Amino acid sequence: MAVQLDRGQARGRPGSTRVRYRPMAEINVTPFVDVMLVLLVIFMVTAPLLTVGVPVDLPETAAKPIAEPDEPLVITVDKSGQVYIQESKIELDTLVEKLKAITANKPDTRIYIRGDKDLAYGVVMQVMSTTTAAGFTKVALITDSATAAAGGSKAKDKKK
Repeated sequence: MAVQLDRGQARGRPGSTRVRYRPMAEINVTPFVDVMLVLLVIFMVTAPLLTVGVPVDLPETAAKPIAEPDEPLVITVDKSGQVYIQESKIELDTLVEKLKAITANKPDTRIYIRGDKDLAYGVVMQVMSTTTAAGFTKVALITDSATAAAGGSKAKDKKK
């Protein structure tokens, strides 16, 4: 905030050197605008980076989505058969140790398995059987819903 000094005579006393302070009634908006523009640029750059996950083309089903209060652990198997926990690539033989370390040996942790639709069924079942053999009981497969997939394919057709 700015302060303006008036070094004139104070209250009619000649020769007085007393300083009288009067606050300015103006607000400097320039620093506020500068900060907002910097934040806008930062958010514009980071927003596309917030989409996480391994790109997988999921099969379509007519099932309704499941609403979960907690964020589940996601295992992804991509088109080439590579296995990922969240976004970290791992080998299938280390899957059990990684899952136990991440979940702190809680077998009731919800685990979702995503598999590419062009992937062989046996690879997804091998990941699922390895997970259930480790003692995890809440293991489920993830698919795209038919309504979301139909809407997505129509949107892709419109772009072409």
